[in-house]
Amino acid sequence: MGKKILVNVLYNVGLILSIFGMGWAYNNNSPLIIFFFVATFATFLYFKIQLVKDFRKDIKK
Repeated sequence: MGKKILVNVLYNVGLILSIFGMGWAYNNNSPLIIFFFVATFATFLYFKIQLVKDFRKDIKK
């Protein structure tokens, strides 16, 4: 359970850094870098949703 909490924290940090990266890339007019940060944001979000579903399944047991 401790590992899952640590992974959740890392996913949250990744999501926050992706948002800041998108803002930075937008201010510097870099569409390719914006796409990269959008892709990393979507990936972190997908894995976080899967982790939350796994948390809920463990709690029900």
